[in-house]
Amino acid sequence: MFDEEDLIPISALQHVLFCERQYALIHLEQLWEENRFTAEGNVLHERVDIEHHETRKEYKVEYGLAIRSLQYGIIGKADVVEFEKDDAGGIVSVVPVEFKRGKNKEEDHDRVQLCAQALCLEEMFDCAIAEGQFYYLGEHRRRSVDLSQELREKTTGLIDRIRKIAASGVTPEAVYEKRKCDRCSLFDICMPKVVDNGGKDVARYVQNQIRRNLHDEDATRKEEGECENY
Repeated sequence: MFDEEDLIPISALQHVLFCERQYALIHLEQLWEENRFTAEGNVLHERVDIEHHETRKEYKVEYGLAIRSLQYGIIGKADVVEFEKDDAGGIVSVVPVEFKRGKNKEEDHDRVQLCAQALCLEEMFDCAIAEGQFYYLGEHRRRSVDLSQELREKTTGLIDRIRKIAASGVTPEAVYEKRKCDRCSLFDICMPKVVDNGGKDVARYVQNQIRRNLHDEDATRKEEGECENY
């Protein structure tokens, strides 16, 4: 069992699966930069993650539900959790529903997040969860996801990987992959094209930045001098 201070944000699972360097920049170095994709995602979650609940006789829905698992050492928030109850009020089924911008993806980035939510809910409500669901804004429909043993092992493996990277305290080196890097909100911070070049472009980049700063300083001094003469 993990202590409260050792819990890993569920969002980190997506980050480390997408790119271990991205995970380290965000969660170890505390760096973040918005782009259109992250901004749209935040707006969507703000619309959904309003903490309230809906209850009917045999059905209950919780929005923005805080979740955690001390067994796996993870913590986060579920967009929507649907509970089905029996006549006595006991829980028959629990289904996490995650809202996402865009459309269904082939990669497991979203699915491991949903699986992690299920692991938390299973522990919190002492139940088994066979599937979760996504609602993709770009498709305007729900998709069910089988929370298979393979997906569970991948999810717990990522949790272990995160702990190893965090324990090392080392940010992985950049490896430029056009399909991923060009869409990443941390592109300008990570500088994958510069770093992933044996150091050759790093020196050039630093020199260019020094020249640019000197040029800006000269321009500023010139403007200040003109103002004083005026």
